Amino acid sequence: MNTLNSFDERFDFKGKAKTWSLVMIAIGVIGILYGFLSDNGVRTFANLLLMGYYITCVSICGIFFCAVQYVAQAGWSVAILRIPQAFGRVVPYAAVILFVIICAGLYFTHTGVNDEGKQATVPYLYKLWALKGVTTPGDPNYDAVIAGKSGFLNVPFFLIRIAAYLASYSLLGWLLIKYSNNEDELGGMFNYNKSFKISCIFLVIFGFTIPLFAFDTIMSLEAHWFSTMFGWYNFAGLWVGGMAVITLTIILLKQNGYVQWITEDHLHNMGQLIFGFSIFWTYLWFAQFLLTWYANLPEEAAYFYRRWEPQFKWWFWLNIVINFLTPLLVLMSRDSKRMIKVLKVACIILICGHWLDYWQMIMPGAVGPQANWYNEIGVLEVTIFIGFAGVFMFLMLNALSKFKSLVPKKHPFLEESLHHHI
Repeated sequence: MNTLNSFDERFDFKGKAKTWSLVMIAIGVIGILYGFLSDNGVRTFANLLLMGYYITCVSICGIFFCAVQYVAQAGWSVAILRIPQAFGRVVPYAAVILFVIICAGLYFTHTGVNDEGKQATVPYLYKLWALKGVTTPGDPNYDAVIAGKSGFLNVPFFLIRIAAYLASYSLLGWLLIKYSNNEDELGGMFNYNKSFKISCIFLVIFGFTIPLFAFDTIMSLEAHWFSTMFGWYNFAGLWVGGMAVITLTIILLKQNGYVQWITEDHLHNMGQLIFGFSIFWTYLWFAQFLLTWYANLPEEAAYFYRRWEPQFKWWFWLNIVINFLTPLLVLMSRDSKRMIKVLKVACIILICGHWLDYWQMIMPGAVGPQANWYNEIGVLEVTIFIGFAGVFMFLMLNALSKFKSLVPKKHPFLEESLHHHI
């Protein structure tokens, strides 16, 4: 590793980082095998979907962060761009993992119960609308509500949409990173202008499709229910969770001697974004809940009623406590956002908190209640979380090591970023 502010510094992916990522992946594989061998296939598939969705959202957040900086023509963030760009390089791999999980969950079946509690052969995921005969009048599995939505919720169109979302994010992210690398090789404004245009295109596509991505991947698990706020609620979670992982990565790199040009002023900005969008996430959580409670329509209230069952109620309220009170109480002051140890702990708490948020969206509908509230999160959830964290860590750090420099050294706003002060 080179000395301070040597812009030829590269990340060397070896030693403890690589070993720990591989150990974490092994733990995850053991957890998945344990889940299937212990006849917990439904719960295992639900956890696979949860973590596949989570690492995909975190990876997409890297592209979104870069695109926002280019479109805003922001100077402060140039010094940290290589980290979210490394996240963006993970998107194609995370997309393939998520797509395989979704396909397997749709096409592998087991003997279970349909929505009316009758024995049937059901898929492991999306059993409400992907169940055979659910749209056929006279079939024992027929559901009039689902039949009315079958023009949108059918397996071929569903998979085409998921593939289209993920492919567009992957392609535009790849182009954004390509132009940034070309900029380092050639200099000038040509590649910066290309990055600006690609960022504009990405933000338009992302803005229109990210709610649909959330509707399809998560909300359709409980296809009788719908919420027009659900997509933006998921976007807020994607942004806060992704920013927490980006910030934690920067802190860990700094603590290991890298990116010393990143200062407490840059971390202050990251803390501000995490704090601000945590409040936005809370607003959406409260608004969605309040409107459902106030209207008290059975087809809407059923979603929250299920999460108020004794097995889920503790986790339901813990979710809002962690994801609202942690940033409110820990990150509100200026000093706390400039203290690496405080910011690090807050990021770790929020990463776990938004895992719990996704868990609350998925488990009640996909798996249902266990015996007691403390049985809801167990060995299976912890090991699969660790395994996917290891997969993301391995892919992201490997991608980071491929950059010839840990800073876009010919970016036109680099000097502004290096002298950033607030």
